Amino acid sequence: MEASQERLEMLRRLSEAPGVSGYEDEVRRVIREEVSGLAEVSTDKLGSVIVKKRGSADEPRIMLAGHMDEIGFVVTSITKEGFLKFLPVGGWWEQVMLAQRVVVKTRKGDVPGIIGSKPPHLLGQEERNKVVQKKDMFIDIGAADEKEASEELGVRPGDQVVPDSRFQLTANGRLVMGKAWDDRIGIAVFIDVMRALKDGGHPNTIYGVGTVQEEVGLRGAKTSVEAVDPHVGFALEVDIPGDTPGVGEHEAISKVGKGPSILIIDSSMIPSRRLFELCVETAEKENIPFQYSAIGRGGTDAGRIHLHRTGVPSVVISVPTRYIHSHTSLLSLEDYDNTVKLVTALMRRLDAETVAALTDF
Repeated sequence: MEASQERLEMLRRLSEAPGVSGYEDEVRRVIREEVSGLAEVSTDKLGSVIVKKRGSADEPRIMLAGHMDEIGFVVTSITKEGFLKFLPVGGWWEQVMLAQRVVVKTRKGDVPGIIGSKPPHLLGQEERNKVVQKKDMFIDIGAADEKEASEELGVRPGDQVVPDSRFQLTANGRLVMGKAWDDRIGIAVFIDVMRALKDGGHPNTIYGVGTVQEEVGLRGAKTSVEAVDPHVGFALEVDIPGDTPGVGEHEAISKVGKGPSILIIDSSMIPSRRLFELCVETAEKENIPFQYSAIGRGGTDAGRIHLHRTGVPSVVISVPTRYIHSHTSLLSLEDYDNTVKLVTALMRRLDAETVAALTDF
């Protein structure tokens, strides 16, 4: 298999794997298979997977975190008519939910469905001008009644529900569509960084961590950072680009196709200035295109990592991705490749002396 085909297959597997917060088992399995023979694998007690790759030195310990979980839904009850009521897991905007296909993961197998609500033909004018609330939506799986849904199809409260969205290249072959890029792309980055460094060449030990439950409160980062106890932390994430119609010039400053973004600030963390400058300097030295990002709301796993013990110099490096927190998002393969190049170059530079200088105040 050619390298590009191998890369696309890994991205497909990561994107299409189901893994709502708290249900990350399938994603964890894919990671284990992708890094088999490349690194040591363990987990913490919450389920975050820790991939350890030794370099020429045991220290410093560098943590590369990408979260395994995706936004989705969980079944809460079944109506007597056979419709499923649900709660969202993670941040959903109602306008991207209706009429979307989903898959209910049951003990008897996958059950396809569609998110529905009261038909607009039966709504008054005032109701039609309002956004349908999540509490008024349901999932239609085609069941005749509650008995068929539960006994024959195997649906029960607690089943995870994931978007039905296949991996697909755009017609020009430069961008890729799929679900869960937030944050399976971060997982892919640390796997490809480890592959790029498979023969050594990094003066540290790298811990690629697939964290659980980021979308519901950065929970896996809190436990996995205790297991790794890193000297430096990176959150590998998606960024919100501002290159689509209707977005103001300064509302979101990154753009798809212009390289990875380095975060200036978000609501959970102000990055280590010295580490931030090292990222910029490395990108410039290696002639890797990059851009800046600033997010007023929201945070990443770095928000937990940088507060570990007496503090961990941390930064966020992201792949600009359109339409996150929806059924299908879109990113540039070139941006992805440049993100891998930047993080790989940083791993080669983070020796004990460089890392010590990050906190030599």
